[in-house]
Amino acid sequence: MARKSWHLDRRTFLKGLGVSCMIPYMEAMGMGSMMKTTNTSSEAMKRLCFVYFPNGVGLPPVESSYHKKWSWFPMGEGVDYKVTQSLMPLAGHRENMSILGGLSHPRSRALLGHLAGDTWLTGGDVRGSEYMNSISVDQLVAQKFSKHTRYPYLALSTDGGIGYKSRVSTLSFDLSGKPIPSEHRHREIFERYFAPGGGATTQARRKSIQQDKKIVDLILEDSKRLHRRLGKHDQTKMDEYMHSLSTVEEQVKRNEQWLDIPMKDFDTGHINFNADVKVDPEAYIKTTFDLMVLGMEVDLTRVMTYMMAREDGLGLGENFPKLALGLSKGHHTISHDLATGHWEEWGRYDQWLSKQFAYFLDRMKNTHDEHGSLLDNTMILYGSACSTTHNAVNYPLVLAGGANMGLKHGSYEKFGEEPMSNLFVSMLNTLGIESESFSDSTGELHSKIW
Repeated sequence: MARKSWHLDRRTFLKGLGVSCMIPYMEAMGMGSMMKTTNTSSEAMKRLCFVYFPNGVGLPPVESSYHKKWSWFPMGEGVDYKVTQSLMPLAGHRENMSILGGLSHPRSRALLGHLAGDTWLTGGDVRGSEYMNSISVDQLVAQKFSKHTRYPYLALSTDGGIGYKSRVSTLSFDLSGKPIPSEHRHREIFERYFAPGGGATTQARRKSIQQDKKIVDLILEDSKRLHRRLGKHDQTKMDEYMHSLSTVEEQVKRNEQWLDIPMKDFDTGHINFNADVKVDPEAYIKTTFDLMVLGMEVDLTRVMTYMMAREDGLGLGENFPKLALGLSKGHHTISHDLATGHWEEWGRYDQWLSKQFAYFLDRMKNTHDEHGSLLDNTMILYGSACSTTHNAVNYPLVLAGGANMGLKHGSYEKFGEEPMSNLFVSMLNTLGIESESFSDSTGELHSKIW
């Protein structure tokens, strides 16, 4: 595929949209340190990735005839566990992954399960009317790792945008706990991030960046002038608006600093940019994973999140069981249906989701850079924010990759409702970000993985 011009017409964008639309898009364009550094160290880079699915998993009771076949969690524990049909597509990655049970966010345990999706990477408090969410762990890492890459992070989802409180369509939240918009249109993602400049000359790109800087400077100046004329409530809104403009300014500076650094050569012949999520969700998800692998291969960013579908039957993911498996019900409906075929249908769909994640792990394992397999240098967490039908405890989680960071896989471990944030603390320390706590953690996760 030929590279195309990726210049965003910010003049039109800034003048054409209001503040309420501008803020989320601007926050998606960058944050963190603007110091440009190149990776000259022989030490392998470390990466972090999160993949989420909604509505929990099928967990037939022990007395059910479906238990040993369709329970998402394995039979047995430790290294001798046996996967059921639900996780069978991942069996080939046993040595590259660990299955975790029992973890959850204490402040989300009493919530309706779908609300807990907002806190999966934050551990924040969204109880009551205050909605006190906090920064997501991926954004904390993005702040630390941003100096190494063209972009601090990629926030992806199947639906795009932010959704709304309690039913978000993004996994990423900024320092103030506000959702960061996710992206979902494959061609736009490729042209924005992977084809900087296209066929334009360096001089033309530099001129465009300078123009962008002038536009942002003018908007910031006008915003500051207006700020002094506003009441307290409006000043708060304007502060958020000006913060979003600052993130745009940072990314413009970043683009300028990376202008003369060529991106690694790459091949897109295997990527299906015509995948239609409303027709073939498996092809769409594979394309998303292919773009994620490509982003890591060229070191575009080292932090990624992907929400495969939204909670509560909202969004495009609700119809995946119908489109992919020919079932008569959607995902959320299946999770509530207590009819005879309930566990079989749910188990088959859990298996389908596992198959998609297995594809991602296959691609990561078989794609190499100068430091070896991408999987060995990337920690990947796959899972959901409730176990089964609105129960926001015992999150189904798979931690994969990271062999070169010292992770030792191959087992299924159960934890006694330990805070999931303890897992995040261990992950942060493994990434070289020394941390004693994150959100409501009580320390590191005591596990055989580390």
